[in-house]
Amino acid sequence: MNVGSFGAFEYQPAEISQIGIPDNQGGVLTAPTQQSTSRPRAQVIGGGQNSLRQAITDVVSGLRLWQLWTMLGWHDILQRYRRAPRGAFWLTISMAVMVVSLGVLYAELFRTSVRDFLPFLCAGLLVWTFMSSFLLEGGVLFTGSESYIKQVKLPYSVYVFRSAWTKLIIFAHNLVIYFGIVLYFGIWPGPVGLLAIPGILLVTINFTLLCVLIGMISARFRDIPQLIASVVQILFFITPIMWKPELLQQRAYFAYLNPLYQMIELVRAPLLGMAPTLQAYLAVLGITLVNFIVVATFFARFRSRIAYWV
Repeated sequence: MNVGSFGAFEYQPAEISQIGIPDNQGGVLTAPTQQSTSRPRAQVIGGGQNSLRQAITDVVSGLRLWQLWTMLGWHDILQRYRRAPRGAFWLTISMAVMVVSLGVLYAELFRTSVRDFLPFLCAGLLVWTFMSSFLLEGGVLFTGSESYIKQVKLPYSVYVFRSAWTKLIIFAHNLVIYFGIVLYFGIWPGPVGLLAIPGILLVTINFTLLCVLIGMISARFRDIPQLIASVVQILFFITPIMWKPELLQQRAYFAYLNPLYQMIELVRAPLLGMAPTLQAYLAVLGITLVNFIVVATFFARFRSRIAYWV
C-alpha cells in the first residue's frame, strides 16, 4: 500500500509458503500461510531526494492553483467582516487612530516635530503589523485548515499562499493611512518610493517562509502560538518602530544588528523618500538565503506528517 503524499512508509507483506493438509483420498491439500520466522517490513519512502522532489512539486502545484488560493483569501476577509458595513476597513480605521494618537504623543516625548515623526511612525507600524501578522497567525496555518487537509487532497502550499495573499490585501488597505498622512503634510517620496515594492516582496518571502516553519511546528506542538505571541510583544519594543536608532547614540549599533529593523527599513525608507542602504539589502538577502535553506529542509523532511499532526 503506497501512502503517497500523506504517509511516510510503504508496507510490504511477509513471504508466503505452502503447508500440506491431508485430504480424504490420501492426497495433500496445500494452503498458503505466513512463515512464523518472517516479519513485515516497513520501507521508508519519504526521505532523501524523493522528499525534496515532492516538496518542490507541492510548491509548483500550489502556484498553478493561484485562482483557488486568491479566491480563498478573499473569502477569509469577507467571512471575517461578513456583517460589518465597512468590512476590512475597520482595521484601517483602528490603525489610523492608533498612528495619530501615538504619533502626537511620542513626538512630544521625544521633543521632535509631528511632521517628521508621524510619517516615520506610520510607515514603521504598517510594515510591523504586516510582518507580525505572519508570526501571530502562523500557528494556525495548517491547524486552521484541518477540515480541508483531511477531506481534500490539495498541495500544502495552497494554504501558505492563501495566508500570504490575505495579509497582502490587508496591508494594501492600511496603506490608505500612509497616503493620507503624506498628503496632509505635503510630503511625497518621489521615484525612490518605488523601491518599497522590492522591499515588501523580500519581506513577504521571508515571513511566508517563517509562517510555514511556525505552522508546522505548531501543528505538532500546540503551545507554540502562545510562545510566539509573547516573543512578538518583546520584539516590538526592541525594534526601532516607535523610536529612532539615533536615540541610542553610541549604542545605535544594537538597532542595526536587529534583522527586523533591516527588513522594515527596506520598505520604510523608500516611503519616506530615502533609498535603503546597501547594508540593509545585503543583510536581508543573507537572511533570506538562510531562511530558505532552513525552511525548505524542514518542509521537505516533515511535509508528509502534516496531515497526521493536524
